[in-house]
Amino acid sequence: MADTKKLSVEKALNKIRSADETKSKSERRDEEMNELDKEIERMRAQRLRLERHQRKRD
Repeated sequence: MADTKKLSVEKALNKIRSADETKSKSERRDEEMNELDKEIERMRAQRLRLERHQRKRD
C-alpha cells in the first residue's frame, strides 16, 4: 500500500481556511471593482448631462 501523509486536524483546517480567505479576498476585490465601475459610469453620465446643459446655454 502507498504511504499517505496524514495531516493533523488543525493543519487541515488551516489549509481549508487559508483557501477560503484568498477566495473571499478576491471576491471582495471584485465587488469593490464593480462598485467603482458603477460610480465611474454614474460620473460619466453626470458629466455628459452637465456638458449638454452648458452647450444649450451657449
